[in-house]
Amino acid sequence: MVESTDDAIVGKTLDGRILTWNAGAERVFGWTAEEMVGQNIRALIPDDRQGEEDAIIASISCGERVPTFETIRKRKGGGTVAVAVTVSPILDPDGRVIAASKIARDISDSVNIRKQLALSEQRFRLLADNMSQLAWIADSDGWIFWYNKRWFVYTGTTLDDMKGWGWKAVHHPDHVDAVVEKISACFASGADWEDTFPLRSAEGEWRWFLSRAKPIRDEDGAIMYWFGTNTDVTEMREAEQRIELLLEEVNHRSKNMLAVVQSLARRTDVDRPDFVERLEQRIRGLAANQDVLVRRAWSRIPVSEMIEAQLRSLGDSRAQITCEGPQVLLSPGAAEALAMAFHEMGTNAIKYGALSVAEGQVHVRWAIEGEEPSAQFSIEWVETLGPPACEPTRQGFGTRIIVDVPRVKLDAQITTEYRMEGFRWSLTCAASSIG
Repeated sequence: MVESTDDAIVGKTLDGRILTWNAGAERVFGWTAEEMVGQNIRALIPDDRQGEEDAIIASISCGERVPTFETIRKRKGGGTVAVAVTVSPILDPDGRVIAASKIARDISDSVNIRKQLALSEQRFRLLADNMSQLAWIADSDGWIFWYNKRWFVYTGTTLDDMKGWGWKAVHHPDHVDAVVEKISACFASGADWEDTFPLRSAEGEWRWFLSRAKPIRDEDGAIMYWFGTNTDVTEMREAEQRIELLLEEVNHRSKNMLAVVQSLARRTDVDRPDFVERLEQRIRGLAANQDVLVRRAWSRIPVSEMIEAQLRSLGDSRAQITCEGPQVLLSPGAAEALAMAFHEMGTNAIKYGALSVAEGQVHVRWAIEGEEPSAQFSIEWVETLGPPACEPTRQGFGTRIIVDVPRVKLDAQITTEYRMEGFRWSLTCAASSIG
């Protein structure tokens, strides 16, 4: 029996001298019985494990059996082998300990399997705990017994809090019943589950999650586990809502712009020989303002940027214009009203006013006076060193653009002066009207 077993069975004296060495020992350690009988058992023990033999001798000397333990022993040729060792005392007829029996089983395969399992577990933990999603695993009935680290970090809970159906505690009360009903139906039918709902964070914030779970089946198709993830889609939902709102805003503004263009076309004097030219100029002015608004994502824009967009089309005459004023932001509606007025005044100045001569000058100044909520915004267009300004004999559409449009849209007071030194236009309104 001793010679037939695969285990190494070695008899030794209390001082470690080897007395017997079976065939199993030859297979496990590589040395033959002729090579090892008479040698000390410590020849098998690595230097850093010699303390194990000291403990074994101490136990055997007291007549105590050494329970099985796992260790490393040397092999012939310089290698090592993982073994499970059990040591028992051998007694003479009088009950005295006279030797020891050592049984060593080669456990290299099981050690390697455990190492692979430990490595697989480590890799799974690294993946599960560092993925961006919250993750969980449930048994075949839907009883959740595992969550990844990110779940606990986000929710501020523990496994004892969440196991089973404890996860309902972090669901929004307005949604939890519907979630439970839907996921329970999937657990019962085995169908994939998907839902979107808010979960409460450790700080009490509600964030939206797209949640999915799939059944993990055995070879026969029976469900063993459910693996689920929760992906934070709060920013995505907000972005979708902003896009939807933006599309509605674009639709609204497009209709408004078409209405403005239609009004320009209807009210520009068709009998004038420069009808097409004036209409195109006004549309270009609107387009320039649209470029600024789009670049600013339809948010508030500085007065200086609005004016510069309108005056950019004046070519060399731009050098005759000076602008001065503090940083003041205009709402899209205020920018549109003022842009049309400034484009019209710039066009008129080139044709009839200060910009029609080389020495002419235009001064644009704006300011905010007073404190909220009664602060006042003022802006003026003053032409000098040009031809005398002549008041028009009739109120055309151009006059309505520079007077009536800003007056109505901004609830403003508009003043126009046709002086010998040049045209002057000024606007005053509540600062709240332009913001």
